[in-house]
Amino acid sequence: MVVTTTVSDSDEHLHCTFASRYARTSLPRFKMPEGSMPKEAAYQIVNDELMLDGNPRLNLASFVTTWMEPECDKLIMDSINKNYVDMDEYPVTTELQNRCVNMIAHLFHVPVGDDETAIGVGTVGSSEAIMLAGLAFKRKWQAKRKAQGKPYDKPNIVTGANVQVCWEKFARYFEVELKEVKLKEGYYVMDPVKAVEMVDENTICVAAILGSTLTGEYEDVKHLNELLTEKNKTTGWDTPIHVDAASGGFIAPFLFPELEWDFRLPLVKSINVSGHKYGLVYAGVGWVIWRSKDDLPEELVFHINYLGSDQPTFTLNFSKGSSQIIAQYYQFIRLGFEGYKSIMENCMENAKLLREEIAKTGKFEIVSKDVGVPLVAFALKDGSRYTVFQISESLRRFGWVVPAYTMPPDAEHIAVLRVVIREDFSHSLAERLVSNIQKVLKELDELPPRLSTKAAHVTDVTDETQKGNADQPHPKKSAMETQKEIFNYWRRISDMKTSGVC
Repeated sequence: MVVTTTVSDSDEHLHCTFASRYARTSLPRFKMPEGSMPKEAAYQIVNDELMLDGNPRLNLASFVTTWMEPECDKLIMDSINKNYVDMDEYPVTTELQNRCVNMIAHLFHVPVGDDETAIGVGTVGSSEAIMLAGLAFKRKWQAKRKAQGKPYDKPNIVTGANVQVCWEKFARYFEVELKEVKLKEGYYVMDPVKAVEMVDENTICVAAILGSTLTGEYEDVKHLNELLTEKNKTTGWDTPIHVDAASGGFIAPFLFPELEWDFRLPLVKSINVSGHKYGLVYAGVGWVIWRSKDDLPEELVFHINYLGSDQPTFTLNFSKGSSQIIAQYYQFIRLGFEGYKSIMENCMENAKLLREEIAKTGKFEIVSKDVGVPLVAFALKDGSRYTVFQISESLRRFGWVVPAYTMPPDAEHIAVLRVVIREDFSHSLAERLVSNIQKVLKELDELPPRLSTKAAHVTDVTDETQKGNADQPHPKKSAMETQKEIFNYWRRISDMKTSGVC
């Protein structure tokens, strides 16, 4: 008897991937391939596809960490196969998370003793952290309303229109009305006076931002606390504050220690922060801290006996990786307070350099503030010849990813560019970016104004009324109306693309 076997493609010997049939066939896009392929070929073709991605280090749109030390990279790879939910199997990892919670809580002046355990949890970024904090506020508010015999079906949260989209997700997913304080030109954060005016008996919390996504500015949490305290006394309510410190939570304690925004303010009941932003860890980790155990309803905490012991858990998901939590602890003990402070000082110095050099071009108005997250947001003084969206597009050929976007209501006619300064953005890279911006400006200045910028925005061809009355004279529009139409046009264009504001 002769037994024949078929050699799998995965066992195929390759002299070179580019000398094989895999270099002349299309990659699967919809269906899993029938057969396997050699590991060398699979690696090469996937790696080649990824070459077309942007360079993370040059992605100035994102706050998310793009560089860590090789030693931490090794720790991450060594623990990448650990599922964090297996607490009984990986007790040391659980202990490291608890240590991180305690360190962050004390950094935010939580009112517990030096050797007392704080209340908090690691999350998959600040989005999950905000969901958990919002659920705690909603459940506490509902319980109080039930006890008082009052309706509890119309909760709301008061925020500024500059909040990150995760707040809109929370409101929609968990049926909470989002009451937004509109912005205005020159003031791109939530006005605490207007915010408190919008608070009513159904408000589960007021959400303040420490580090606005748009301009990096810190909202005045202390003033908000004072105004809300007075309103609570007058009305008998106990409306609390949540601080979304996703971007600024790992900056303010080191650079602005006297700034009161955290648990030093009595109405601040919970704070979220992103470990994967200025916590200096790769994407995938956030944290939420509560003032006390009373601020986290016990009914939201699940106790499961899944893998051998009681495991308390308060998360929106179940399985998640352990590596980012381990990386966060590495950064805390590796850098310490002094190391974090030095890094944040360097980031602010490089932001200052970039801000000054951009201002020297004479073309831009700086929108961001000196006190806040190390970023530079800037708008064109004259947008009649070209727009910030064209500048953003032109910078891509140098490798830079610099987002352009319009402000939320009621400042949507303002369009800006934004550069986020991270740990790995050096002085020399700042100089290089300025040089490339100057080249782009020179090229755009030498070009004739684009007809699409001059005419297509003024006359919207999608307007059926105008199309039906093409022979009728159109009323003359003011410069402001024309500018708004230009920005609205480019906003529609940018909305078709992946947003770089994160």
